[in-house]
Amino acid sequence: MSDKALDQVLQGDSLEIMEDLPSESIDLVFADPPYNLQLSQELYRPNMTRVEGVDADWDRFDGFREYDDFTRAWLSGCRRLLRDDGGLWVIGTYHNIHRVGAILQDLGYWILNDVLWVKANPMPNFRGTRFTNAHEILIWASKNKKARYTFNHHAMKSLNGGKQMRSDWYLPLCTGSERIKRNGKKAHATQKPEALLYRVLLASTDPGDVVLDPFFGTGTTGAVAKRLGRHWIGIEKEARYVEIARKRIEAITPDSVEPEVLNVVRERPPRVPFGKLLEAGLLRPGEELYFRGDRSLTAKVKPDGRLRINGFEGSIHQTGSHLAGGSPCNGWVHWYYKDGEGQLRVIDALREVVRKGDPDRVTAA
Repeated sequence: MSDKALDQVLQGDSLEIMEDLPSESIDLVFADPPYNLQLSQELYRPNMTRVEGVDADWDRFDGFREYDDFTRAWLSGCRRLLRDDGGLWVIGTYHNIHRVGAILQDLGYWILNDVLWVKANPMPNFRGTRFTNAHEILIWASKNKKARYTFNHHAMKSLNGGKQMRSDWYLPLCTGSERIKRNGKKAHATQKPEALLYRVLLASTDPGDVVLDPFFGTGTTGAVAKRLGRHWIGIEKEARYVEIARKRIEAITPDSVEPEVLNVVRERPPRVPFGKLLEAGLLRPGEELYFRGDRSLTAKVKPDGRLRINGFEGSIHQTGSHLAGGSPCNGWVHWYYKDGEGQLRVIDALREVVRKGDPDRVTAA
């Protein structure tokens, strides 16, 4: 990849510019193409203010055939540019996303997920003739069925409070100071929130990867990529958007951090049976553990790693669930031990000691 293209906004037609980029040079494509959703008539709110819909030339197509030909052309161009282990995200609404999905499959892409971006603050349906459109759909696809695509599963769990990330993402629209305006009006009718791109890029790229956005708009993809230490290429036809995107991204000065700080956990940490803590001498048979740090709820550690409390025996998880009235329980974060100074510490700290193979650290755990 030429340095002239990396981290740059390239002005022009996306189909023409993509032809000049080298094959298999892109790690991820994020595409927010025209939705083909022209309003057939002007729309007004109850207070008689006009709704600013998409009425620009870049979203005008003479029917489905022209839109399908356009979609097939840019998706084919992206497929040539993607590395074999690359991925593609495309976002749309009911106006276009189902046609896009069919063409993706026709071209050999393999759909991995469709994700609902559920808008916390959608625009109402002012005419009251249909349901309020409160979501958009993202399709995530690999280049082919057997591709070894990037998915940072554990980063997504961490971002979601330790729970597996679902395919329904509740995120607000782009509003407030994030919404770029010119002369008091929205600079772009369909500017996406940075939170949406943050999740997409963190999930499916690594630091140093190259992200292509063939419909760059006001540069949200480039802004988030720069903050996360990814390279980016933006293609945008409209001169006014190019100017906005360049100024927006140039103003971002990400903190200078070591490359390893930007990396995320890719592999699941090795499993550690609770009994390993006894074998390593970090806990002793007969020692008391305290449920949720409550000194009145104690269980005795048995030599085989089970816990016993009031005649009930089970694993750290089963015993915790028993005390929690049957609710699921991760015993590693609910049982506490007493350290050498009499302070209660969560037993998960001892599991980390075993993983690191450094039993001397138990005094500091």
